[in-house]
Amino acid sequence: MPLSGDLLRLADAVLFPGFPGQTPPDWIRRRLGEGLAGVVLFSRNIAGPAQVARLTAALRAENPAVLVGTDEESGEVTRLEVATGSSRPGGYALGVVDDVDLTESLAADLGGDLARAGITIDFAPSADVNSNPDNPVIGLRAFGADPELVARHTRAFVRGLQSAGVAACAKHFPGHGDTSVDSHHGVPVVAESGIEDALFPFREAIAEGVKAVMTGHLLVPSYDAERPATLSPKVLTGLLREELGFDGMIITDGIEMAAVSEAHGIGGASARAIAAGADAICVGGERADEATAAGIRDAIAAAVTEGLLPEERLADAARRVRELAAWAASSGSPAPADAGIGLAAARRAIRVTRRSATPVLPLEAAPHVVELAPEMNLAIDRNTPWGVGEPLSRLLPGTVVTRLTAGQATGSELERLIGAAAGHPLVAVVRDVHRHAWQSEALRHLLSARPDAVVVEMGLPARSDLGALHVATYGSARVCGQAAAELLTGSL
Repeated sequence: MPLSGDLLRLADAVLFPGFPGQTPPDWIRRRLGEGLAGVVLFSRNIAGPAQVARLTAALRAENPAVLVGTDEESGEVTRLEVATGSSRPGGYALGVVDDVDLTESLAADLGGDLARAGITIDFAPSADVNSNPDNPVIGLRAFGADPELVARHTRAFVRGLQSAGVAACAKHFPGHGDTSVDSHHGVPVVAESGIEDALFPFREAIAEGVKAVMTGHLLVPSYDAERPATLSPKVLTGLLREELGFDGMIITDGIEMAAVSEAHGIGGASARAIAAGADAICVGGERADEATAAGIRDAIAAAVTEGLLPEERLADAARRVRELAAWAASSGSPAPADAGIGLAAARRAIRVTRRSATPVLPLEAAPHVVELAPEMNLAIDRNTPWGVGEPLSRLLPGTVVTRLTAGQATGSELERLIGAAAGHPLVAVVRDVHRHAWQSEALRHLLSARPDAVVVEMGLPARSDLGALHVATYGSARVCGQAAAELLTGSL
């Protein structure tokens, strides 16, 4: 049966596709003119704030009500500053400082940057409780491992962001923290014993008036043993809408992720998500072509004609998207930018453990820096700069920096570096060393030869008893590296 134009437009009204390039392609312009709800900007779309402002202006020329979203969490997951590294630390560093006024002010400053660039919904904050230190996808994106700490900083972040007129979006409902599987590749399972702790920050975000919630592709057996949350009426309608009382827009995490698309295809997963209670479909992190977006629209429309998706449910979803667009068009007032707030926060987050009676800092000579670089999850752009070596080189000219990946950190290469560093301070920089056996082994090798070395952990510090001096930055954002370099040189 041919799909009617009205039904296709209604399906488009719940779709947020991505697209290639730093200007909108013709198919995006055309679809916006026909009622496409919104778009999602990824790193590939962004060269800088001025370019993004031009891009979003071009999108609004086709549809003034378009919602423009992005993943700008600050810290590791940054889009506006993907080329330089974030000027603000991420959630975990803010949780370590535990100053809700700072978190609110930093989020308001971030919201101002987003608003001036024409972005109206930010897929942040991560309201996940990172209670599993082996979590491969959340980690430092969370505010911490304590539900009450996460809740109060989630509320503060929501307040700050929305004060600038940018909708906050708490994620990944009902909580991705106590998992050990990356939903880009499989289906994480949330244990029944931890579900109430996981839900608590979302309850608080809803009480704060968060405008949107992003679903996690998570299996929650205590609510639905068969369907991931994104596809589960019991989780999205029964739990989020009815039990928690959320009345804003529910948007899916990337619908092309294997946890939901593998069983149903991208279009089938999209239709099932709307039927379950989602209001908007996010797609385009991995599949950003016109055919994918058209296929999702057609699959949603076909699901209505086939009886899988009630038209009333689709219309209700489109209404919630329109309501959010209306709020974004008339709310908030960006405050003047505060260029120093991010570095100030990063400095406050640093924690130092001294294990040597011999003074180690400040470094009095240009050091050799060895940075061990693990493969990061797909939410973190692999090209975003990070590390301590570069800012340290600016403060101590002559600093030598070597970065090694898993395959490069061989015994012979480590021995060469140990020899080259003789007579110089040695600084070893790691990220989540406890999750990567090769990093642990490489660090053991370095420290066995150089027990006087400084260890800088830019991931989640499971241990602080490594090196003569252990520095935990709780993040690898640009400002975290700068703050660590200042500490090492005595200028902090």
